[in-house]
Formats: sequence, C-alpha cells, structure tokens
Amino acid sequence: MGPITGHWLKAQTKLEILTVIETSQQQGVSARRSCALLLIAHRRVVHWQQQARQGQSLAHLLPGPKDPLHRVLPEEIDQIVTLAQSQEYVDLSHRLLAVTAWDQGLFQASFSTVYRVLKAQNLMTARGPSRPHNGNSKAPVRKALTGPNQRWCWDISYLMTGQKGEYLYLYLLLDEWSRKAIQWRISWHQTTEESRRLLEGGLVDQNILDQPEDQRPEIMNDRGRQMKAKPIQRLCEDHGMPQLFARPRTPNDNPFIESAFSTVKRAPAYPGRFLDDAQAKEYFSRYFTWYDTEHYHSGIDYVTPQQAHDGQRLNIVEQRRIKKLAQRRRRREENQKQKTGPQETNKHITMPADLVA
Repeated sequence: MGPITGHWLKAQTKLEILTVIETSQQQGVSARRSCALLLIAHRRVVHWQQQARQGQSLAHLLPGPKDPLHRVLPEEIDQIVTLAQSQEYVDLSHRLLAVTAWDQGLFQASFSTVYRVLKAQNLMTARGPSRPHNGNSKAPVRKALTGPNQRWCWDISYLMTGQKGEYLYLYLLLDEWSRKAIQWRISWHQTTEESRRLLEGGLVDQNILDQPEDQRPEIMNDRGRQMKAKPIQRLCEDHGMPQLFARPRTPNDNPFIESAFSTVKRAPAYPGRFLDDAQAKEYFSRYFTWYDTEHYHSGIDYVTPQQAHDGQRLNIVEQRRIKKLAQRRRRREENQKQKTGPQETNKHITMPADLVA
C-alpha cells in the first residue's frame, strides 16, 4: 500500500487505524511505534483521537467556513450565467468572460468564481475552440523588457487556399512587450522583398527612425532564408537594430509570434481557406483591428495590445483590483445583513467611506 502520508482517508479507515493503535497500546506497543510501522504521522493520529473524544466526525471536511461573508451574491450568479449563455460571448473562456464583465461594469468576480459558477451550471464544457496547453514549453532567456518597441518578433505563416498545393502567406510583425500587431502583409510568395517591406512599415508606423539607435528595438526571428537574407541583415544593421536568431527546430525560442499565429487560426470566424489575396486582406484587416483594440490578451493581464502599447496596462489592472475589492466589501455587508439582521448589522458594522453612496 505504501506510506499513508499525503493521502486523504475515509472516516471508517481512520477509525480502524485508531482501533489498531489502541489495541497495540494495550499490548505494550507505544502509539509512536505503531504510527512508524503504519507509515503515518503521529500528530495526525493525535488529532483524530482528539476529534473522537470530543464526539466530532472523522470525515474529511473542506477547509474554510460553509458560508463565507464574501461569497458571491445570487444576483451576481444570475449575471454570470446570463453572460455565459449569450450568443455574443458563447466562445469566451471563463477568464475572458470575467474580464469582459469587469470592463463593461456588469459584475466584479474573480476567474475562479466565474469558473465555479459555470461548472455548477454545466457551462464549462468545450467553451471556445482551443485545446488545453500541455505546460511543457519554456520561454527562451531574454533580457527584461520595460516598455513597447524594445523587441519585435516576426515570422511568416501559410494560409490555405481553395486550390490544393497553392498557399497565401501571412507576414506578421509583433511587439513582444504589448503583443500589438505592428505590421502585417498578405502575399502569394515568400520573398525577401515582402519581408523588407514588413520591417520598413513597422519602422515608419512607430517612428523608430526618430529615436536614438540605442533605443531602437531588437528584431527576433527564426533562421528561414528570408530572415537570413543579406538585404534583411543590412536593413537591421543600417538602422541599429540587433537581429536575434532562434535556434534551429526550436519554435519556443520565438514563442510570441508562434502564439499569435495560433490565435489567428483558432479564431471562431477564421475561414480556414481563402479564395484569393483580396479576401485574405479583407479578413485580416478586420481581424487585426479586433486583435489590437478589442482582444483581451492573457499574456498582458487581460488588457488589449493597444492599451498595453499606449501604457495603460498598469492603470487598468489597478482599477480592476480596486473595483474587485469594493465588490468584496459589498458582499460581506449584504451577507452579514442576511446572517445577523439589519438592526444588529447597523450596530456592529461600519461601512468604509469609499462605499457610502
């Protein structure tokens, strides 16, 4: 069977262990010696003996109070369920549902609270098209970033068309700090010229050439022929932008662009195949507008890339924290009223000044 340490035991099993120890004591074997033979902590057995003497149940109980004062209110449960069942948000995970509700002022609830409510309502099955992460990937070692336009990453991804064997190509330039899509291009070909236009577009869009060379971004890419081409290397050298290369066959060295491509192709509205480059450009024009200005990104505290790029991230996160704390206080007040009655609550509870209407 192995050591008992670290296993939850049923009440009947605990009672049997106490009976064995008590019988052994009557035969001259100490409780500590019996615990050592049973591979169980002595203080754990002492705790069970105290419970038995006091007439308490030996059954395992969940920690914490049964009805905590800050428990979610009934009307909040209704709001969570209503939002989760709405057609507009049916594809969102419980985390994105919570963030959406925070910013729209619908309710203030943590990720875990929304998860528990949805699970209790059987609404947690296959929300959204993504599969769970395996948790095995490791981020490459990089110097710490403190703001936007300090390191860019870029790559090229295949786009399927209606004709077998023919592909379009999506060129994407991403800011690693904010995850903003700085530039993107659609082409029928993988060429150095398209790559050069992508990088030059980013330089112009972010006014990089107006900054000192020591404040210009690093460029992170893999070792494809377009990335290693002399015109691209010369472009980076001429503009004072160090070019960093991922290790061969190691996509985790450039994880942000790989993750962005995964998000692109798992979007609910993604068509899967494109008739031509005009259709692809029309779709991605809408998509990257949504991605930058509406998409709550899990890697940047569930703000949009544009908000992070503009330096609003810390303020938004702090405002959410303040609102969540205020709602927690309100729950305590409401639940305390139900528990003790309005008159007694008025005698013993003083509302914080910031919550008094």
